[in-house]
Amino acid sequence: MAVGTESTWFRRYPVTRPRARLLCLPHAGGSASFFHPWGHALGADVEVLVARYPGRLERIAEPCVEHMEPLAEAVTQEILPFLDVPLMVFGHSMGASLAYEVGLRLEKEHGTALARLFVSARRPPHKVVPSQAYLGGDDALIAEVRRLGGTDSSLLDDPDMRELVLPAIRADFRIVGTYEPRPPVALGCPIVAYAGDSDPAVNMTDMRAWRDVATGGFAAREFHGGHFYLTGQRPALLRDLAARMA
Repeated sequence: MAVGTESTWFRRYPVTRPRARLLCLPHAGGSASFFHPWGHALGADVEVLVARYPGRLERIAEPCVEHMEPLAEAVTQEILPFLDVPLMVFGHSMGASLAYEVGLRLEKEHGTALARLFVSARRPPHKVVPSQAYLGGDDALIAEVRRLGGTDSSLLDDPDMRELVLPAIRADFRIVGTYEPRPPVALGCPIVAYAGDSDPAVNMTDMRAWRDVATGGFAAREFHGGHFYLTGQRPALLRDLAARMA
């Protein structure tokens, strides 16, 4: 059904005959452009989709989503037409929690298990520690973005750009701050966990706890770098993903 299918929720990098799809879910405050270099980097038979959250870029005029449940429901519904080939999901930071929630809904409500779940720089659902940064003012939000080393944090130096991007950052940090720990519910797919060795938010012990919700197999790998290790380590990470997707 996916041939010719389009969605405002996804930026699509089409290939002629996909054997699989990878859905990428950005971090808090992130946009689809963060994953643009991944578009055709995983082989001629892997189609990449990247989530376009409301309130940024092409969807700047739309209200931001502020809670995990409606965001996960929307992404789940929008991905259904793309399930004609195996679906894998990569979620970074907030996107990892969203990826788990989407996988859970696909499996429990639609009878479709992910082919593989890749989670990056985020504790599993039963170990999350909600951030309270969204409760503070703009300065608190900006300080947290800078602490994590977001690659687009330089935008916050420009007053006009800051005014443009802060609403999405605040909405996403509200999602992160209101996503409470819950009893672990296992997924049937393999899970692979990634993190940077100098991430100020999570470490590999945190990431290995994803094993608790993986009944289809589990693996973990650490890269050199911080919370956004995947920028500097992009070639190595993409090689690892491609090998695991083969």
